[in-house]
Amino acid sequence: MSDIIEMGTVSSRGQICIPNDIREEMGLKEGNKILFLLQDDSLLVKKVNMQTFAEITKPLKEEARRAGMKESDVEGIVSNFRKSKR
Repeated sequence: MSDIIEMGTVSSRGQICIPNDIREEMGLKEGNKILFLLQDDSLLVKKVNMQTFAEITKPLKEEARRAGMKESDVEGIVSNFRKSKR
């Protein structure tokens, strides 16, 4: 992503218009979610990629299937891992 510096203005209702060049670079469309993070006097605005739990875990389930794992194996794996960390 290239560096883009733009100025914006806060409206009387507290709304901020994200400059067009930045919206295009980030691929922001109407309805997209964004995250605001305030640290001291700096505000970070980050695009949020909304995914369902099923979408997030799909690659993990596919890999577990390829490895021959069953859901019943998970409890033992977690238990063994926790024991190794003590």
